[in-house]
Amino acid sequence: MLRAGIVGLPNVGKSTLFNAVVANAKAEAANFPFCTIEPNVGVVSVPDERLNVLSKISSSKQIVPARVEFVDIAGLVKGASQGEGLGNQFLSHIREVDAIVHVVRCFDNDDIIHVAGSVEPARDIEIINLELGLADLAQIERRIERTRKQARTSKEGQIELALLEKLAAALNEGKSVRQVSLTEEEAEIIKPLELLTNKPIIYGANVSEDELATGNEYVEKVRQIASTENAQVVVVSAQVESELVELPEEERSEFLASLGVEEGGLKSLIRATYTLLGLRTYFTTGEKETRAWTITAGMSAPQAAGVIHSDFERGFIRAETVAYKDLSTAGSMNAAKEKGQVRSEGKDYVVQEGDVMLFRFNV
Repeated sequence: MLRAGIVGLPNVGKSTLFNAVVANAKAEAANFPFCTIEPNVGVVSVPDERLNVLSKISSSKQIVPARVEFVDIAGLVKGASQGEGLGNQFLSHIREVDAIVHVVRCFDNDDIIHVAGSVEPARDIEIINLELGLADLAQIERRIERTRKQARTSKEGQIELALLEKLAAALNEGKSVRQVSLTEEEAEIIKPLELLTNKPIIYGANVSEDELATGNEYVEKVRQIASTENAQVVVVSAQVESELVELPEEERSEFLASLGVEEGGLKSLIRATYTLLGLRTYFTTGEKETRAWTITAGMSAPQAAGVIHSDFERGFIRAETVAYKDLSTAGSMNAAKEKGQVRSEGKDYVVQEGDVMLFRFNV
C-alpha cells in the first residue's frame, strides 16, 4: 500500500487536512505547536468512478478500491535535525513513507498563530528542506566514514564512496538528493539509506476557501520553488476539506462547483502522488468483486499478476486483457469479445493504465 507522509511547520493545516481526507481519523487539530507527536495514520480509498462502471457490467457483489495510507507527521521546526521539537523522532517517521506531502501555509489569518510570526512560503519551505537535508548529510557522513575502510580494498566500496561524496557536496550546497543526477546503479546503491530529500515530494499549498480556484501570490512562490526540484504542487484548502466531510456525498460536487473547482484535495493529492511515483491502476472484475490493483509503470503481465498473489506470477500462462474504455463502451465482456477487443497477452506484455485483466496460470 502506498504511504504518503504529511509534513510541514506547526499550524499550517496538516492535521486539519488529514482529518478531512481521512474522514474517520481521530487526529487532533489544535492551535499550538507539537499538537501531533505520534503520527496519526489513516487508510483512504482511492476515488475511481471506473470501478462503479465495471461493477455494473459484471453485476459484482462488492467493490474493492485501491487504498492509500496517509500519515500525519508532527510539525517540524528549525533545529529538528539536531533534535529540536522532538525532531529526531519526527524525522524517523518520514523515512518510512513512499512520498512526502509538504503542506505549506498560503493564507492569511490573524487568528491562527504562525510559528515564525508571519506567512512566508519560501522561508517555511527552506526551513523544512534544510532540516531534511541536514539529517541526510549527517547520515551520509557517517556512511562515508564506514565506506572509506572498504574503499581501500574494494572496487564496490570505491564506487559507493565517490557517490556518497558527490551527494554530500550537493547537500552542503543546499540541494536535495532529488536534484542530483543519478544512474540506475547509483540509485540502487543509496536506496537502503532511505534519504529524506530523495523521496518524491508534493507541495500542498493550503489556501483559504475563497482562493481555492484562483490561488494567490503565495501559491506562485511555492510553484517557483517546486519547479527547481522536480516537485509537484497541489492547491488544497484544509478549510474546504473539513466542510466537505460534513456534507452528504450527493451535495459535495455542487459545493465544489460553487467554489469554481471540480474536485477536492483528496483526489488531487492522490492523482498527483500516483503521477509522481509512476503508478498505474489495472482492474479485475467478476460476479464476486470488482477490484483495483496498483502497480508500477512498466510492469509486465506476470509481475502485475504477482501483485495479486506470487503463485499467479510463478505459474503465469497468459492474461485475457481489454482496455477499460473498450469494455465500458461495449457494455459487456461478451460484446467486447465479439468486437475483437479482448486480447490474449503473454509474458512480455506491459500492462497499461485501465487494463481489465483475467489471468490464466498453473498452480
